[in-house]
Amino acid sequence: MKKSIVILLHIGFWLCYLLLIAIMLTVFYRSSSHAVDQTARILNAFKSLFLFAYLPSFLTFYGCYFIVFPKYLQQKKFFLSFFFGILISVGTSIIAYIVMRYLIESGQLIDMDKGGINGRSTAIRTILFMSFIASISGLAALILKGFITWVNEIKLKEELKQKNHETEMALIKSQLDPHFLFNTLNNIDVLILKDATEASNYLNKLSDILRFMLYETKTDEILLKKEIEYIEKYIELQKIRTANANYVRFEVIGNPVSITIAPMVFIPFIENAFKHSTNKKIDNAINVQLFINKKNIIFVCKNKFDSNRKLKQESNGLGNDLIQKRLNLIYPVQHILELDHQINLYSVKLTIKNG
Repeated sequence: MKKSIVILLHIGFWLCYLLLIAIMLTVFYRSSSHAVDQTARILNAFKSLFLFAYLPSFLTFYGCYFIVFPKYLQQKKFFLSFFFGILISVGTSIIAYIVMRYLIESGQLIDMDKGGINGRSTAIRTILFMSFIASISGLAALILKGFITWVNEIKLKEELKQKNHETEMALIKSQLDPHFLFNTLNNIDVLILKDATEASNYLNKLSDILRFMLYETKTDEILLKKEIEYIEKYIELQKIRTANANYVRFEVIGNPVSITIAPMVFIPFIENAFKHSTNKKIDNAINVQLFINKKNIIFVCKNKFDSNRKLKQESNGLGNDLIQKRLNLIYPVQHILELDHQINLYSVKLTIKNG
């Protein structure tokens, strides 16, 4: 939600609050016969009601708005939300009562015998009544903050849905590029004459990759184990194009069982590594590692390249900007992306908080 709209909502709430006080005072003093006395009494009442109703309500409202909701209610800690909400309302009421009782001359306060706040009510009853009024404002703050958060979450989900769609389409265009399919199928065709069994194996891997991309990436999260299986098949498929068995090294350290992750988070980096790795005869030209622990999932991808060779610009593939935007939407403040571009080595390190 736009900041201007949020500010207008706050202004609207306090205008309505002040209007309610004005109406109450107008009705309360409508029977006064002397205009001068009536004006003086209303001004005096406003001074007292500012401390009696407005000040504790204001402090409680923003205490609940900025502290109780994000730290407790949004985390579904309902008991703590109730406890701290009441604590703030009582605390602000005590402060307001002390200021009202001792910092304003007693003659300026409205006497309860004349419809004021000092007289028949004891200090405890006054504070409790002030706390009740403040707690209503606190409840209003929680409702308002909840509404704003709900609207922002809807907007974020729509933006994420759109960005996922763009990413999905970009990935499909990238992975299903005619050159990629042509080269892979051509290599499998050649392999059929040499080793039909091995060619069939690679053809099944290609089929699994296409099926994974077209069907299993529709959900927001998938099992990390499936993502790893896809990466393994993708690497095996790319290795058909070279006789160097040590061209690529892929290593998984840790147990991926029961861990979920957004689909195809790592593959764009691996794809770019294959595109920009210029010499397939070098051992470990591409090094991919996945470290899994209780706290983090750490993905590291390094690829060697010839800095003297000018790479042609490719229209397909995902750029770092689009990848970073998607990560910001899927894992806000829950990921760290580090890119390191050296003379002959390009490395990517992506850390995602586990769970």
